[in-house]
Amino acid sequence: MHYKYLITLLIFFGIHEAINANFVFNPNSVTAYQAIFDLRFNDGRKLIRDEKINNPQNGIPVLLDNYIDFLFLLTSENKIEFEKFKDRKSGRIDAIRKNDKTSPYYLFAQAEIYLQSGMIKAKFGEYMSSTYDFKKAKDLLTENNQKFKDFLPNQKSLGLIEVIFGAIPTNMKGIASILGIQGNITKGNKQLERFRLQIANSRYSYYNDEIVFFICFTHVDVIQSRNNYSDLAPLLNSMNDKSLLKSYLQGYTAFRTGHADAAIKFIDAAPKGNQYADLPLMNYLMGNAKLCRMDSDANIYLSKFANETLSTNYIKDTYLRLAFYYLLRNNLPQYNYYLSMVRTKGSVINEKDKQALKEANDVKPNITLLRARIYFDGGNYTSALAQLKSIQVGDLKILKDKIELYYRFGRTYDMMNDFDDALLNYQRTINLGKNQTYYFAANSALKSGTIYEYIKDYKKANDLYNIALGMRNHEYQIGIDTQAKEGLRRLNEL
Repeated sequence: MHYKYLITLLIFFGIHEAINANFVFNPNSVTAYQAIFDLRFNDGRKLIRDEKINNPQNGIPVLLDNYIDFLFLLTSENKIEFEKFKDRKSGRIDAIRKNDKTSPYYLFAQAEIYLQSGMIKAKFGEYMSSTYDFKKAKDLLTENNQKFKDFLPNQKSLGLIEVIFGAIPTNMKGIASILGIQGNITKGNKQLERFRLQIANSRYSYYNDEIVFFICFTHVDVIQSRNNYSDLAPLLNSMNDKSLLKSYLQGYTAFRTGHADAAIKFIDAAPKGNQYADLPLMNYLMGNAKLCRMDSDANIYLSKFANETLSTNYIKDTYLRLAFYYLLRNNLPQYNYYLSMVRTKGSVINEKDKQALKEANDVKPNITLLRARIYFDGGNYTSALAQLKSIQVGDLKILKDKIELYYRFGRTYDMMNDFDDALLNYQRTINLGKNQTYYFAANSALKSGTIYEYIKDYKKANDLYNIALGMRNHEYQIGIDTQAKEGLRRLNEL
């Protein structure tokens, strides 16, 4: 009798727990989510703790915990915390699986954890494992989208995965093919843009800052269209004014699109206080932007980043920028010192650091060419062109310098919308550098293709994209190939 009574109680309480288990993005959870995307992680953690106490059956705090780890690692690249993050994944997935299986968040939350894990693993160079996580996320999202067609958040993550799969580097195509992974950057970006419009004034409007975050990086790092800055500025303005992430994205977008003055302004105006996470990348951006203006204090910010970051990424690039800073001031002892730091410090996971190491081991750059390059990076095209015009190609004794001179002319004229002179110098670059390992010729073919596409000469655009793809074993191979393939895809869809 007692046994039957006990079983009855267990069944009752088991059913009671199942009924109460849920996923609720209630006001407290939304506030926590917004704090996380402001990079106010401690405030977010406190709100998550409150939610766990007040609504212990709510599964959303498990996902929010993962968001904190995701954004912290994305902005800090802390290797020690990365190892802990990997260990937490299975426990969080298990916790989600014990919750309400009838909720649209049941599969979605699992997919988000896999998706965020994949992005962080890729950031740390674990490409094989990240690909499996992306595939798992895609499968979960596809299933969830079939079950809950009106659940808009599915579209955010499906669009992002479409971009990620479309940008998978050539050296990962084999495993991607085995897993049945295919993507389309243009399609994924349109899906992200559509989601942003759909959530406006809806109950999912709190996703705005996250979707702007992903659109920003997709445009700046992958698509690289001519109108990136003017297109992205209004979107970034829509983010919370108290968000440190907003200031970083504004500075990052401005700098990467040749607006050094604007980048410095945004970084200077960034919110400050103990409630915000440390973000050494702000010093990296500031140092780079100031270097482009030839500011005398650029070295202070670059050194501060190198000394304070917990990451090994961008270290080699930072030391190369410091070497350039001193070379432009004719301080050869400091120039050589920082070149030695490029060779011995940091890692070569990302393309910028690989390129920095190669340049540190190459011949000393021509100072006038270097000055033109740095002016160009900051968007000062008039000064860049003046530097280039002061050089006589016949006076250059090194082949690399001759190739680079034509390339810098091409890039500068391109950004000044002088397409005829840009195409002429791009072709000179291709002719002289197509058999070299420098990126100048391949990128000249790519940029020529984008000009021809822009002016609707699709035949020539197609030819130039294929020429870019035909060049092998050069710097920035992955990025240039990705953009050329996407250009061909756009042409094929016309």
